[in-house]
Amino acid sequence: MNIAADIRTRLGDDWLPAIYLSKVRSQRTRAYDLDVPPKENRAEIFHTLLGIELKVGRQRFSCPDLATARYLCVWARIGCPRVAVPYDITRISAIADELETSWQKALLFTAEAARHESSQTLNRRRGRLLKSIREEMEAIGAGDAMPEFKQSTTQRNI
Repeated sequence: MNIAADIRTRLGDDWLPAIYLSKVRSQRTRAYDLDVPPKENRAEIFHTLLGIELKVGRQRFSCPDLATARYLCVWARIGCPRVAVPYDITRISAIADELETSWQKALLFTAEAARHESSQTLNRRRGRLLKSIREEMEAIGAGDAMPEFKQSTTQRNI
């Protein structure tokens, strides 16, 4: 039984890569390199004197705001080394909410499917789920490092 396919079916449009494709990659984005190992990582958000930082393992990433840190935290936990970040910062918070909710639902469904099995089986299922998400994210891609800006403007001759 493929746990990732089962959870993808149960989540439908709330599947993490589906949210990423429809809500993030459909708009202007910039690529962000997290440089995290492709495994489940422990990610924490810190409020420091210099601003907000995302700590993954021993690495720290400076974030411009809390919404961006929350957004990147989801992908760092999953182990996606390169993701697209929406260029419009006003949309990041809502997308981060959806991603966090989807991530928690996926974990609950995984635990529910393995509730009568050993913790090793649960960990294997979680690993397969994360690998499936990472593979779909890699297939979708992170896009360009900088978004393309249209240089032409419409001006009327007077």
